[in-house]
Amino acid sequence: MEVIDLAWWKLGLATLLILALAATSHLSRLGIARSLLTATVRTIIQLALIALVLEALFASSAFYWIALMALIMLLVAGREVVVRQGRRLRGWWAFGIGAGAMFISSFTVTVMALIVVIGPEPWYAPQYAIPLLGMMLGNNLTGISLALDRLNESVWRQRAVIESRLMLGQTWQEALEDIRRESMRSGMMPSINAMAAAGIVSLPGMMTGQILAGSPPAVAVKYQILVMLIITAGTGFGAVMAVSWGSRRLFDERERLRLDRLLKP
Repeated sequence: MEVIDLAWWKLGLATLLILALAATSHLSRLGIARSLLTATVRTIIQLALIALVLEALFASSAFYWIALMALIMLLVAGREVVVRQGRRLRGWWAFGIGAGAMFISSFTVTVMALIVVIGPEPWYAPQYAIPLLGMMLGNNLTGISLALDRLNESVWRQRAVIESRLMLGQTWQEALEDIRRESMRSGMMPSINAMAAAGIVSLPGMMTGQILAGSPPAVAVKYQILVMLIITAGTGFGAVMAVSWGSRRLFDERERLRLDRLLKP
């Protein structure tokens, strides 16, 4: 099946819809016009630039360029985890915990999927490695930031309960058990909802894109199932690590609650 290319002027027609929405929100004083236009401009510029980068990367296929691209993606994702938390850990801990959890979970699962499941030649072929890693990091970012945000905020709000439990002889793990459980549930909710709705309520983006690009639906569905499974697994392991490390950082070696290690929102 031949792919229908899109001319830039056709994308301009779609942009007019955003401009119409921005004008409507401005006239209605909804307060979203500026952020909507800013997000639109950022989307167009960022995606146009990444298209140039990916074309050069696909042409080169050198491992060190792919590794550099993956490192940049990880660092940007780590920063996004930090800024999405209302009340975060002081210093480099917020970045380190988020980026560390994403690095271990995303890279491990992506490399395993490339080598064991998909099997491209070479295993780091950029047309497979970069899209998979990008989806893994994007979803991990959401799950980890939600889990850490819920953890820090809940510990702050329930500090009196936690300290009472510690005074009664509970360990820090026992005093924080329900909060950690709720943090994990919050971090995993987007992935679980996406899996529950896939194929019935929504057609996932990757599968839709492959079908639009001419792939047989059966092949697109297989890739979509693989992607959703590894994304959920990666997000789950990443959230587990982030919640565990973040929880431990909120207590000192004598298991005293250290709220001074949290920044005010």
